[in-house]
Parts: sequence; structure tokens; C-alpha cells
Amino acid sequence: MGRLSVDLCGIPLDNPVIPASGTFGYGYEFAELYDINCLGTFSFKGTTKEPRFGNPTPRIAECTGGMINAVGLQNPGVDKVIEEELPKLKTCFHKPVMANVSGFSVEEYAYTCARLDKEPQVGWLEVNISCPNVHGGGMSFGTDPKAAAAVVKAVKAVTKKPVLIKLTPNVTDITEIAKACEEAGADGISLINTLLGMRIDLKTKRPVIANVMGGFSGPAVFPVALRMVYQAAHAVDIPVVGMGGVSSPEDVLEMMLAGACAVEIGAANLVNPYICRDIIRDLPAVMDRYHIKDLKHINIESTGE
Repeated sequence: MGRLSVDLCGIPLDNPVIPASGTFGYGYEFAELYDINCLGTFSFKGTTKEPRFGNPTPRIAECTGGMINAVGLQNPGVDKVIEEELPKLKTCFHKPVMANVSGFSVEEYAYTCARLDKEPQVGWLEVNISCPNVHGGGMSFGTDPKAAAAVVKAVKAVTKKPVLIKLTPNVTDITEIAKACEEAGADGISLINTLLGMRIDLKTKRPVIANVMGGFSGPAVFPVALRMVYQAAHAVDIPVVGMGGVSSPEDVLEMMLAGACAVEIGAANLVNPYICRDIIRDLPAVMDRYHIKDLKHINIESTGE
């Protein structure tokens, strides 16, 4: 195991860099650009029980320091993912992959997780209870500790794979939700999902996005994400995966110093499709610059002296 290697819920990763769900498709598109096996793993596109066509267009709005999206969990449904997407993924990615799951009821979460639990290449289930872009589910589960716990319990009852719960930043106290997930049996948590934002077109005097509001992501959210990862990591004893505005090796190290054991990279993939590859390549030199010996001990022994 090298100096970049880490452990996520008992599964070893060659490095902590994980492209985030919704920004990396099912992997094979990026495999045309570079060997994606250099990644620690990646979280594939959010998957629901039934196919979803997503929200009406326009779905994307640019803004200072980031972007707002309201794609609305567009995906072919779990059956098609298993039948069509995973076989294609297997040809180009030879490590355990993270399956991102969304739902609109506790029963839907459990059904989709039970289906994906049977897939050998799925290493972790990342259960998204935090999407701000859909109605009738998603973030509503992530803002109520009891609702979050109910999803965790239902999913844990139907799967043997590690379950990470993806949390929303759109709450008053992130530690309350994180603790509720831990107490309900979650194996880890990942955060943050996008902040809720909007833009208005001055020419039309109407919201830019058809959905009115959407998820704000990009470099501008990094300080908020870092704060919440720090708070969550110090409130629970389960692993934390940090994300939110990460776009450089330095950001990765900050997230890990805040308490993350691995780091997801989202919006930056949409700006530079090579960003994850480049961060992995440059990480050792940046670690040397800051006297960080290895990543397994970054929180307790961050210097090589």
C-alpha cells in the first residue's frame, strides 16, 4: 500500500480521490479520456427505482464561483443500470464502485439498495437523502433526523455492503443528522451535497432555472463544506467522505485534515474532465511541500518529522 492509500469502511482505496455522483456518469465516458483505474473509486450517477427524465429545462445556471443545477436525478432506473450500465462499466473499471441511490419513499430506497446489493462490483451504497432538486423526497429525508434514521434502518436491513448516507448542508445543525444516521446503523456519511440556490434573468425578470431553485456547487461552497465535514467528523465515530467545491490537491488535504477519510470531487469534473487524474498525480508533491508523510495518518500524524 502506498502513501496515498486509505481505507473506506473496510475496503482499501489506492488513493482518496472519488469523482462525485452526477458528475462522472457511469465512468465509461471518462474512460475514453484516461485510465479511470487510477481513481480510488467513483460514485456513479444517482439511481432510483424507476426511470426518471429529470426536471424541465433550462437546468443549469452559471454563477460566480460555481454553478446551479436542477437536473432532477435523470437516470434509466435501477433495472437498466444493472442490465446495461454496470456491464459496460466493468469493461473499463476494475475496482469496487460506489452506487449512489435516491428515492421518494423509504420503501423505494430499500428496493433499489437491495437490487444493487447483489452486484459484485458495487462496493459501497451511497444513499442520497439530500438532493435539493426533486419534489416529494430527497432532501426532505435529510433535514429530519427521524426520517434520515428510518431510511438508514430500512437500507441496512436489506444489504450487507457498507452504507454511506449523503447529507444535505441545508440544515441548522449537521451534527444532529450525522449522529442520527450513525445511531441507526450507517457505516459512514458523505457530505456536503449542494446548497440550495437560484438565479434570476434580468432580461426576462424570471428565474434562470425552470425549477426556480437548484443545487449550488463549485469552489465558492468549499469553506462551508469544510466546516461541516469538520463538525460531522468530530461528532461521529464512523468514516466521513468530504466533498463540496474541491478542485485541487490542497483542497483534498484540507478536507482530510478536517476529518475526511476520502474526498469526492464534483463540479470540477464538469469544468476539467481530467481534474481527478491530475489531482492524484500532483498529490504526492503537495504532500511533500507540507511535510505530510502519508494519508492514513494525516489526522493524527501529519508531518514526517
